[in-house]
Amino acid sequence: MNNSKMNNVIPSGQHQNVTASNSSGSEHAGHENAEHTHSDSHAHSHSEGHSHSHSHSHSHAPDNKKGLLIALIITGGIMFLEFFGGLFTGSLALLSDSGHMLSDTASLALSLVAMIIAVKPASAKNSYGFHRFEIMAALFNGVTLFVIAGFIMYEAFQRFSAPPAVASGTMMLIASVGLLANLVSAWSLMRKSGAKDNINIRSAYLHVISDALGSVGALAAGLIMNLFSWYVADPIISVLVALLILRSAWGVIKQAFHILMEGTPLSVNAEEVKKALLQIEGVQDVHDLHIWTITSGLDALSGHLLIRDGMNTEQVLQQALQLVEENFGIQHSTLQIENSAVKHGHLPV
Repeated sequence: MNNSKMNNVIPSGQHQNVTASNSSGSEHAGHENAEHTHSDSHAHSHSEGHSHSHSHSHSHAPDNKKGLLIALIITGGIMFLEFFGGLFTGSLALLSDSGHMLSDTASLALSLVAMIIAVKPASAKNSYGFHRFEIMAALFNGVTLFVIAGFIMYEAFQRFSAPPAVASGTMMLIASVGLLANLVSAWSLMRKSGAKDNINIRSAYLHVISDALGSVGALAAGLIMNLFSWYVADPIISVLVALLILRSAWGVIKQAFHILMEGTPLSVNAEEVKKALLQIEGVQDVHDLHIWTITSGLDALSGHLLIRDGMNTEQVLQQALQLVEENFGIQHSTLQIENSAVKHGHLPV
């Protein structure tokens, strides 16, 4: 991916149209009266002795694919165990959890595929590469959680009037195995795949956690039925688990949708960025400021800085780039420097 910071030199009284990015992430470059070189290592050098370089790489976490693969294998195995166990015992809690785990197995596989596709290099056709595939995978995973929760509640309501007898002892044994496996999968995703920092991994992690909740629910239902022969506990607990799944799914869907809509990253306050840029000596106005997320852990920024005539444009630009990176953690910045001689029309976004 060409995650460059574009710097410019504007001789006094002249205008150079520097790279500008709109909110959809596209970039257009025009250069006048300046020399601009760009290397693959993201080093930028310009005339008048200005240089700005950094080594930038985008990585989710060490061994992130390994963590996903471990979770995928475990989840797939427990899915079959709970499915046949649910058929044998007649437990809706087990059957619903196995159906949920079927979705989780597919979701984990999708997350793994998305991670592999996301590292494909950028091209002229896809200038940002394929990083957004991970966000789309997270959105899909969130939607499937909603569908599964709806199915569980539908089946549960069908059983309220005439709950069937359930082999609670066998059900509890299978649920215990499922819970242990889910906890191992969750640990694998959290420790080896960076579930905290990557929405794609987190969506897969939430699938696994909701599986663990399903196993806990099945254990609780089995204990109640075993002690009191109250079989309506099975659909009741299934509904409670489904509601917990919906709550987790909504968080993933909302964040994925926010990213796809080019929303400002939750960790960045756009007003604070603007205030900080205005503190730079010579900066009179900051406008057309856009901040968005390309994928988890990779934010981008573009904007126009109106500076006082006669200011050293390279010095102002260098300070702005450094400020944005150090204070807000944004390395992919595209800033256009303007003075009183620069006039441009109203931008739609």
